[in-house]
Amino acid sequence: MNRAQLIVIAAAALAAVGAGFVALNLSTPEPQEPVIITAAPAEPPVKLADVLVASRDLPMGMGVDSALSWQKWPVDGIGDSFIRRSQRPDAIEELKGSIARQAYFAGEPIREAKLIKSESGFLSAVLPSGKRAVSVQIAAATAAGGFILPNDHVDVIMSRRKDDGTTGGQIVTETVLRNLRVLAIDQTIDEADGQRTVIGSTATLEVDADQAEALTAAQQMADRFVLSLRSLADSVPGTPGYAAFLLAEEKAKNNDIRLVRYGKIQDVRVSQ
Repeated sequence: MNRAQLIVIAAAALAAVGAGFVALNLSTPEPQEPVIITAAPAEPPVKLADVLVASRDLPMGMGVDSALSWQKWPVDGIGDSFIRRSQRPDAIEELKGSIARQAYFAGEPIREAKLIKSESGFLSAVLPSGKRAVSVQIAAATAAGGFILPNDHVDVIMSRRKDDGTTGGQIVTETVLRNLRVLAIDQTIDEADGQRTVIGSTATLEVDADQAEALTAAQQMADRFVLSLRSLADSVPGTPGYAAFLLAEEKAKNNDIRLVRYGKIQDVRVSQ
């Protein structure tokens, strides 16, 4: 083999090696920068404690027997008035026979201040300090067709016949008291779910001492009492309806009465 042939073979070998090297570089992926994953610090677990709650909805006046259970509650959200299992493990047994002074929703923590023992007078426990309970006779025609229920607010309208020497006389109507809370209709303290409204014959109203005297005197004078159902907004302090009620109360101090005679209505102001 001559020298020229050796040179050609050597050049071909070098070209083959170079082509292989290039092909190897092209097929090898570029090195990726390493990804460093830092684990986030684990959050501390939420501390839980057993709290006594209502296991179902409890209307006002309903006994709590078989309606109490323990439920896990975040420790940071437990109020001072909540009943903890760690402090009172026998609370369910201790509270048997109690009655709810206010309505509870299912899952709501039980507060002992909202319960009374069954041997105590329920109505006296429901009354706020300084308030009285006075009952008036009602009928379907004088109580919004039977749609007035406990915790509604009503105006008490007195209607009486004034003898003025004429046939039939005058019919005098006057709003005796305004925005009174209905405590009970007969013996019904609250309407049970799924039960139809029962039309009662007696409504028990929440009044203060002066209102109790006025209502008692009005019952002696009246031929008929009418309960006028008010909007719920009129009884919530801070609402426009309640502000309008307060203004109306101030205006009512002028003792306006309305006379109805032979179909004609006349407002008469009685001087104080």
